Amino acid sequence: MATDAPTLPPDFEAALLSLRGHAFRPEVHLEEVPPPTRIAPWALAMTAEINPTTDAEDMLANGRFVVLHDPEGQDAWHGTFRVVVLARARLEEEMGADPMLGEAAWSWLTDSLTDARAEYHSLSGTVTRVLSETFGGLEVRGHEVEIEMRASWTPACSDLGPHLRAWVAATAWAGGLPPLPENVTALGIRRNRG
Repeated sequence: MATDAPTLPPDFEAALLSLRGHAFRPEVHLEEVPPPTRIAPWALAMTAEINPTTDAEDMLANGRFVVLHDPEGQDAWHGTFRVVVLARARLEEEMGADPMLGEAAWSWLTDSLTDARAEYHSLSGTVTRVLSETFGGLEVRGHEVEIEMRASWTPACSDLGPHLRAWVAATAWAGGLPPLPENVTALGIRRNRG
């Protein structure tokens, strides 16, 4: 029986398999979402929420992880794969005023890539901080500071598991959850029942 479904390139299939079966801290919730369709012939996208509960008000950070693959390669990527990430989190107002915040946030990503042993090149990106001041009926929210990190890099091979782990760690770090030491498990939040 003939099918019109295109055959996955072997490198992209290997990359997809390398993204499966990872265990993350309990606050991490991943979901596969529709990928962009015009940037590369093959793509995968995931979102993450860093949330210790199921209540949307408790969300600490969120982000997006996109894998692009062009078997022919793209000059701008210097390779056949490109990883594109976003991490976003609300911060305390005093932290948002820190002049070193951009450099600190960028180090969350680069340190996470190093810790995960993710091999890459051609890393670029931005760190943006936004201060929102509310007025009128929204004054109950007060001032909010949000940080947003956007980055992309070219992985050295099709094993993208370390890149996924690095992005999750950087997103959690943005949400105030620094990496756990090896062989340490995070405990869930204990709620008083009463």
